Amino acid sequence: MDNDNQTTVTEFLLLGLSGESEQEDVVFGMFLGMYMVTISGNLLIILAISCDPHLHTPMYFFLANLSSVDICFSSVTVPKALVNHMVRSKSISYTESLMQIYFLFAFGNMDSFLLSVMAYDRYVAICHPLHYTLMMRPRLCVLLVVLSWVITHLHALLHTLLMVQLTFCSHNAVPHFFCDLYPLLKLSCSDTFINDVTAFAEGAVVFLIPFICIIVSYVYIFSNVLKMPSAQGIRKAMSTCGSHLTVVCLFYGVVLGVYMHPPSSYSLQDAMASVFFMVVIPMTNPFLYSLRNRDMKGALRKIILRSLNLKFVELRGRAGGK
Repeated sequence: MDNDNQTTVTEFLLLGLSGESEQEDVVFGMFLGMYMVTISGNLLIILAISCDPHLHTPMYFFLANLSSVDICFSSVTVPKALVNHMVRSKSISYTESLMQIYFLFAFGNMDSFLLSVMAYDRYVAICHPLHYTLMMRPRLCVLLVVLSWVITHLHALLHTLLMVQLTFCSHNAVPHFFCDLYPLLKLSCSDTFINDVTAFAEGAVVFLIPFICIIVSYVYIFSNVLKMPSAQGIRKAMSTCGSHLTVVCLFYGVVLGVYMHPPSSYSLQDAMASVFFMVVIPMTNPFLYSLRNRDMKGALRKIILRSLNLKFVELRGRAGGK
């Protein structure tokens, strides 16, 4: 191995999704627009749940947490990509890349665990409605969220520590807009066998635990719904699950396609799919949960009307003072 290959990498170059500047400008505009919608939409969800006492229930407590995680998840990668484009730079330091990997694992898997907790909440609401308040008491809800945070952060720490053990030589060009685990493993000049096995095996376990919980919850939900005597009862039960089920299908469909295969087979198609995972899904969640939810639409309407009234009073006060 020559001296050039012995050079230790201190930064990586994020090549983006396209090598052409015109296409990168389009991608920049799309990312900026979707990021703004993601932040504003999820903040509105959190604000509506916080301000409306009728939404202080376990289901909306979990939804507020999911919106918070979606904001953080998008903020791990998109702002760096936007800043790099504006300053015409492609570099990201080695430390920043490790931070991206850590928080991507933490927030990405937290989404998964929150979706499983929300599925359990829907199971209790539909299958045990008379005992819902007792079973989903506030202390249990907080405990479920805290336990999910602990598991996901330990998972993220494991992969980050394994990444620290690797050596990166002269090749530092990442064909992506952020530092994803699989592209970095392909760049390493160290033996990545342990990282590959851990990413595929341990990652699959962390992925399967919440996924199995969701499947089991919905098996019980559907079996209970089919026993309902009236069509109205069936529609009411399914309306409470429709948004959640849509988000679950989108989330796990992309995860299965991008990450549930050996790291060595990572391709450009996976990079394109990960854009959907990182940017599009966090943006669509607020719409899926608000547009199909009567209580959420009512709370959002109250917030908008209240802000318009305050603006009207402020403008009238300024006009009266002149």
